[in-house]
Amino acid sequence: AANRVEFGKLTPLYPQDRLSLETEPAKLTTRIIDLVSPIGKGQRGLIVSPPKAGKTPVLQAIANAIATNNPEVHLMVVLVDERPEEVTDMQRTVKGEVIASTFDRPAEDHTTVAELAIERAKRLVELGHDVVVLLDSITRLGRAYNLAAPASGRILSGGVDSSALYPPKRFFGAARNIEHGGSLTILATALVETGSKMDEVIFEEFKGTGNMELRLSRALADKRIFPAVDVNASGTRREEMLMGADEVKVTWKLRRALAGLEQQQALEIVLSRLKETTSNVEFLMKVQASMPNTGNGVSHQSHGHGAHEKG
Repeated sequence: AANRVEFGKLTPLYPQDRLSLETEPAKLTTRIIDLVSPIGKGQRGLIVSPPKAGKTPVLQAIANAIATNNPEVHLMVVLVDERPEEVTDMQRTVKGEVIASTFDRPAEDHTTVAELAIERAKRLVELGHDVVVLLDSITRLGRAYNLAAPASGRILSGGVDSSALYPPKRFFGAARNIEHGGSLTILATALVETGSKMDEVIFEEFKGTGNMELRLSRALADKRIFPAVDVNASGTRREEMLMGADEVKVTWKLRRALAGLEQQQALEIVLSRLKETTSNVEFLMKVQASMPNTGNGVSHQSHGHGAHEKG
C-alpha cells in the first residue's frame, strides 16, 4: 500500500479502450448502444430515462455484456433507494457484485452504501484494475444526500440543499481513464419527467458532467418499441477515439441520415436493419453500401442544395 499512488493524483484521460457490448445477434439492446453511444474503459455515462422506459433491462443487458466480453473487468452494480424485488432480480441476472440499499432503509444507508462502493472501486483502480460501476440511480442518490446532509441554509429550487449535490457529483466524477493502466467506468441512470421538481434540479446539475449519454424515451416505450432508445439524442463525446477511422466515417454517415428523421422512425429503421444482420460490422457495411457518398455523404458541406431530401 505504501507505493500505491493516491486516486486523486492519477492522471485522467479520455477513454481509449473500447468496451464492446455486442454479444449475440438477437440482443439488440447492446448492439444499439454500441452504435449510438459506444462505451470505453473510463467512460462517465448517463442513462437518461423517464419512468417505465425500460432502464432496468438496459442496465442488466450492459452488465451481462461486460461480464461476457470483458471478464477481466471488475463489475459492481450499485442500487440506491430501489424496490426490493428489483434488487433480487438484479442479483439473479447479473454476473457481478450487486450492492444495494432498498427504499425502506433510511437515507443514511443509501449514502453509506454508495460511498463504500465507490471507495472500494477507487482502491482497485489504484492497483491498476479496470472497474465498471453501474449506478441506479444518481437522482435517488442525490435525494438521499439531500435528506441526510445537515442543512446549509441555502436551498435551491425544488427543495434541494445546495451542499447536497456535491457528494453525488464526487461519486460520478470519480469515473476516469488513468494514464498508465487502470480505469473506473461509471454508468449512472438519471431520472427525468418524474413530475418532481427536485429530480429535475438534480438532473440539470449532472447534465454536462458525463462524456456519454444514452437517452430512453417514454413515448417509444409506451408504443412497446424496446429498447426505447432516442437515437438522435444519444451519443458519446470523442467517440472517434474509440473507433477505427472507417467505422467513424460510416457511423457519421448513418447519423446524418437519421438526424432528419423523427424519434420513432429513426429507431425503427435502425432496429429493423439490425434484425436483418448478424453483427454491427455487417450492419455498418450495409449502411456503407446503401448510402453512397452522394446526397447524405456530402449534405453537411452543401446545405440547401437538395442534398438533405434524399434521406
